[in-house]
Formats: sequence, C-alpha cells, structure tokens
Amino acid sequence: MTVCETCGNDYAKAFTVRMNGEDHTFDSFECAISALAPVCANCATRVIGHGVEDEDRYFCSAHCAGEQGVVGATDNV
Repeated sequence: MTVCETCGNDYAKAFTVRMNGEDHTFDSFECAISALAPVCANCATRVIGHGVEDEDRYFCSAHCAGEQGVVGATDNV
C-alpha cells in the first residue's frame, strides 16, 4: 500500500501526480487539491478551476484579481 503525503493514510488505491518534475502520492483528489492547488491571492480559496494568473499571483476569478489591482482581467463568457 502507499501512504498519502497529505493525510498519511496508507491506501491501496493511492495515485501519483507528477507536477514540476516531482511525484506526489495521494489517496484522494481532496488531498491532492489541498497540497497542489494554488491559493487565491485575494480570498485565499484554492484555485481548482481556470482562475486568473497575473505574473506570480493566482486568483480564483476576475473579480478577485480586480480587487488586487489587476486591470483587464475577465472571466470566460
């Protein structure tokens, strides 16, 4: 069995995600999101959709990007 790097659960159906050349092992998508998804620079929610990226900052929406001074960000219509 394989141990989840987020919660420590020893699980037979764990899976591995390769991100930026590193392997990460999890027992659920919840644990993978908790460990790997970026955090919105405005509201601190995990960005699990498309989000908005501005230089080295991530936002969950154009609204949050605008709250932090990003000009011209729009959500998909």
